[in-house]
Amino acid sequence: MTTQPLLQDWNVVQPSRTEVRYTEWRILRVALLVLDALTIGAAIGLSYVLRFTADLPLFYMPQEIPVNVYSTLVFWLIPAWLIVFSLYHLYDPNYLLSGLDEYSHIGQATTMGMMLLIVVSFLDPTFIIARGWLVLAWAFTTIAVIAERFSVRRIVYAARTRGRFMTPVLLIGANEEARAVVEYFREAPAHGLRVIGFLDDRVDVGREVVPGVRVLGMIDDASAVIERYGVNEIIIVTSGLTHAELLDVYQAFGLRQDVRLRLSAGLFELLSTGMHVNSVGSVSLLTPNRVRLSITERIMKKATDLVIATTALVALSPILIAIAIAIKLDSPGPVIHRRRVLGAGGKSFDAFKFRTMVVNGNEVLARHPELLEELKRDMKLKSDPRVTRVGEWLRKLSLDELPQLFNVLLGQMSLVGPRMIAPEEADRYGRRQLNLLTVKPGITGLWQVSGRSDISYSERVQLDMSYIRNYSIWSDLALLARTIPAVLKKTGAY
Repeated sequence: MTTQPLLQDWNVVQPSRTEVRYTEWRILRVALLVLDALTIGAAIGLSYVLRFTADLPLFYMPQEIPVNVYSTLVFWLIPAWLIVFSLYHLYDPNYLLSGLDEYSHIGQATTMGMMLLIVVSFLDPTFIIARGWLVLAWAFTTIAVIAERFSVRRIVYAARTRGRFMTPVLLIGANEEARAVVEYFREAPAHGLRVIGFLDDRVDVGREVVPGVRVLGMIDDASAVIERYGVNEIIIVTSGLTHAELLDVYQAFGLRQDVRLRLSAGLFELLSTGMHVNSVGSVSLLTPNRVRLSITERIMKKATDLVIATTALVALSPILIAIAIAIKLDSPGPVIHRRRVLGAGGKSFDAFKFRTMVVNGNEVLARHPELLEELKRDMKLKSDPRVTRVGEWLRKLSLDELPQLFNVLLGQMSLVGPRMIAPEEADRYGRRQLNLLTVKPGITGLWQVSGRSDISYSERVQLDMSYIRNYSIWSDLALLARTIPAVLKKTGAY
């Protein structure tokens, strides 16, 4: 094997930038300590007010309010709770900003703090606290700290779009999967990982594998690259290394405290679905998730779908009836058109739409071979002779899709998701169809607010993949809010 010189590129991560990164995290941790202390104090104070001064019938009121006992308790409880928070990794950069995991740790930490307080009161008979205050303090502290951390996450995520709070990552391996990983991190800067380069023995040093990201050296250069560029994380692209190379890298960096080592799944097609690890005895096995969303995310998404879809159907029922009458008066045929499409898991179902075409559409289209070619290429026609007069207006206003609210109630679709596709269209997604079919198709989505039919087919596929990889309940709500202006503008609606 020919040795290649290490790439001399000091523009990737400069030493001063490394210091800035550490300073950012130190400031964030100090800010969280202060905010947590203030939040805990406010929650405890509110609990005291509601328990002892609000005269709520829920609580028995003592004749004398023990102000001094609770003021002393607050003095000791805040630092004690901060210590418990630290034990639950709530100030550890490796666990910060992790979403639901962080919120789960907050709940566990506040519960543990209250349990310690109960133990102290049990061991010391002179230390008496009101049970009502205890319950209120636990509930308010948990909710308030979660709300505080949620707000901090939003601020940090916004800062990451400007390059702040980013962790430099080195990829070992420069194959197709490695390129997909880089593209994903670029699509989702909120995750805070910035790939600074690759190491690979099979690709020339200096080669730009992804625009702006090059091969910095060979695998044996890992230590020098880590030192030079201030790398905090290494991702081993397992599909790009031999078994012996993977073991060598793990042996060199698996136990280092200053560098976090991760292994990719090795399956590009399953990047969007995620995996979980099961141990059978001493053997660790990777199990691909059948669906993209976790149980918590599925519950939240389902609840949002049911509430909004039910409300919308009730509120829009007069409009739905008026549209049905207009379709019947405009042209012969059924009011509802059923389109066979693929849902989550590849299961097909009938998606409901108001009929916008004449019933003999195939005969009409057969007279226009050039339109047949356009339809085959783009799966859409900008000027479609099959569309009725009422159908044209329904499409422009996206009212033809309102019956899909019933598909949402049936659990076949979601309000927000990737575009629905017909079974014959799945082949155009190639390997990406495995990712596409891990979530339910949506009435609206990134494609709806990004130009709809004006964007190319390949762009629609990219938008679908971006949605699946970066899903959150907050992104769903944001897309719903952006859908109404997009529909009113009528951009790409035909």
